[in-house]
Amino acid sequence: MRLARYVRGGALRLAAIDDGALIDLLEALGEGRGLRAAERARLADMTAFIAGGKASLALARRAIKASEAKGKGRRPLAKIKLKAPVSPGIVLCSGENYWDHREEKPQVTAKEPEFFIKIPITGTIGPGEPILLDPMVTKKLDYETELAIVIGKPGRHISKEKALDHVFGYTIMNDATARDRQVKLRPDGTAAYALGPGKNFDTCAPLGPMIVTRDEIPDPQSLALKTRVNGELRQNNSTAKMIWGVTELIHFFSTFLTLQPGWVISTGTPGGTAWGTDKELGGRFSNRTDIVAATAYLKPDDQVECEIEGIGVLRNPVALWRAK
Repeated sequence: MRLARYVRGGALRLAAIDDGALIDLLEALGEGRGLRAAERARLADMTAFIAGGKASLALARRAIKASEAKGKGRRPLAKIKLKAPVSPGIVLCSGENYWDHREEKPQVTAKEPEFFIKIPITGTIGPGEPILLDPMVTKKLDYETELAIVIGKPGRHISKEKALDHVFGYTIMNDATARDRQVKLRPDGTAAYALGPGKNFDTCAPLGPMIVTRDEIPDPQSLALKTRVNGELRQNNSTAKMIWGVTELIHFFSTFLTLQPGWVISTGTPGGTAWGTDKELGGRFSNRTDIVAATAYLKPDDQVECEIEGIGVLRNPVALWRAK
């Protein structure tokens, strides 16, 4: 199932995506008439929907069938502006998770996933919303297409064998990064990283375009991943190339935190970032055949497309930040 959010009447609404159509779940079920209060609540908030698990998905299937039978709540998807599919309580991020990304920048010797957090309140934006380039924050704004795991069931110390049981679905995140805040090159060519300011600023976490439930992606380690800037291919890889896969990352992060429904784990990006060609910050792009050379950091009016097989394309423009 494909699930999304959009705005109607000034309120966020939950929807299913089916055969080129958007189906408003509450509207398809008569705005909740005849439903229990708990069912209405699940259809009004994506985090509550996710926490509801199988019961929520059963409600959504009812809504899809009702829409097919009566035509209620059904609209052409092409005419709808989607929002971020979930407002995550937290975004847990794994860096250094593709070998070709490691090889395009200063060397690291990590024996476990890099662990940092993105603040979602002002960082998360949806499809079509601008990534704001604030020159006071960065002059080297970079893109990172990443597979994002949406947690469905809470858990702590989750084994790798049971990790997928805790996944609700998958979406795409662009881990937008202020490289000149993140990276400080030392005289010996190694780098010191400041992931707080490098990874956290307004609009730093575009998310979307939708959540695809786990059953539709039985193997998250076999998905083609691409980034295009103004139509030019920048990243071209596969989630098969991750160093630590989805199950290992869930196990790792749940060692520290009790994972919660609606939380997002972003799984890292492959090579092909603009950083890889930036000698000032230690970029050492190797022109390997399985990655594509980036040509520049992002600038105002650029159009960024993050694509992952089986999920779709997350598109965002870049805009210059202006004081209101």
